[in-house]
Amino acid sequence: MRYRVVRTLAGGALVLGALSGCGALGGGNSAQVCTDTKKAFQQYVTQVRSVPAAEPAQWRQATEQLAGRVDGLAKQADDADLGKALKAEASRLRDAAPGVGDGDVSRLDSVIRETPAVIGKACD
Repeated sequence: MRYRVVRTLAGGALVLGALSGCGALGGGNSAQVCTDTKKAFQQYVTQVRSVPAAEPAQWRQATEQLAGRVDGLAKQADDADLGKALKAEASRLRDAAPGVGDGDVSRLDSVIRETPAVIGKACD
């Protein structure tokens, strides 16, 4: 499991890089929501990097917390497309959390890999 955890976190670093253009949207609070989304993922990656691979329950908890935070940002978004994209990502994170708690990071890996395209598109 340790290898898969490291690979997933490497994907998390890509999320952060791809979200670097986040916040380019004009009008409303989109720029702030995009910036806050990037920060949420940064904090998640930092948090899970400190969790031993042998502690999958802590990974699940962190993943559920991120889902809640992203869902909260979706509710704050003035832009409907951004809100919809964030809500979908929160749902995908929630769906991945039980597997993470059992030591299976395959769904989380998929979410982390695909998030830059989904959120990045909504923030452009």
